[in-house]
Amino acid sequence: MTSARRARIAVTGAGGFVGRHVVEVARAQGHEAVAIVRSERSGSALDGVADEVVIADLAAGWPDVGADAIIHLAGHAAVGESFDHPQRYIADTSAMMTALSESLLATPETQRPRCVIVSTGAVYASPVDDTPLDEEAPIAPSSPYVVSKMLLEFQAEHYRRRGLDMVVARPFNHIGPRQRSGFLVPDLIASLQALAEGQQLRVGNLDTRRDYSDVRDVAAAYLMLALAPRLSRAVYNVCSGVSRSGREILALVCAALDRPVPPLRLDSTRIRATDPAVIRGSADAIRDELGWTPRVPLTQTLSDLVEAWETEAGPGR
Repeated sequence: MTSARRARIAVTGAGGFVGRHVVEVARAQGHEAVAIVRSERSGSALDGVADEVVIADLAAGWPDVGADAIIHLAGHAAVGESFDHPQRYIADTSAMMTALSESLLATPETQRPRCVIVSTGAVYASPVDDTPLDEEAPIAPSSPYVVSKMLLEFQAEHYRRRGLDMVVARPFNHIGPRQRSGFLVPDLIASLQALAEGQQLRVGNLDTRRDYSDVRDVAAAYLMLALAPRLSRAVYNVCSGVSRSGREILALVCAALDRPVPPLRLDSTRIRATDPAVIRGSADAIRDELGWTPRVPLTQTLSDLVEAWETEAGPGR
């Protein structure tokens, strides 16, 4: 589903892994993409990718870009790092949301764009079984990163009650080309490429199962939420509805690299006792209402990720 008209879409955090894909998908659908980034370096990387690049500190104020819709992705993305800088995660996330929302409140109602506020499926409390998590499942703080996203959602609800058109997207794990190190698949690729023949691969618990989607499918979901004439809900999951174990992912990555699965060595420092065995989401709401469904097979996702990684010798953010 795409909009029949050409819309002007503002994407915050456009220099990041997901943001750039949103810009690319928006333009592929015929829309005008405005990339909002914080630094000149990030902006220069988007020359020729976005229709317009705007450099701004979103915590200090919202730039007037005249958008028909805003997809708000800017923020810190690493869960582990949030434990080292908890207040930075919380303060930065909240400040950007406040600046955006207060600016829109000052805009005439007829000129206010829809805002897709990107949260995370990690806000859900650990499930007791493998029942898919829908939007009504309980939420719970499990890290400063999740706390910052829960605050973001509460702010979205506050400003929605004050008249802004805001919808929250809760994406589960998403992977694809240009994903940076610090996440499972890029780290597996880097470790495998550095591994000598016959050497053991140090791993954490590969028996846990997670819900993975292709980042380009996720980007398409955000655009659907941004451009739908009407929405019946305030929150939508974005996920595949299928859980895959770390062992499955490792086998598929090895196949994409055209190499056998190496002998494994369990590294206890990489195991968190609180990690739930299975997490998978339900995307019934966005599928039934907007017709969104994942389209890129996981094998293609991993093949594209490996190709991008090898081409760029290990992509950055």
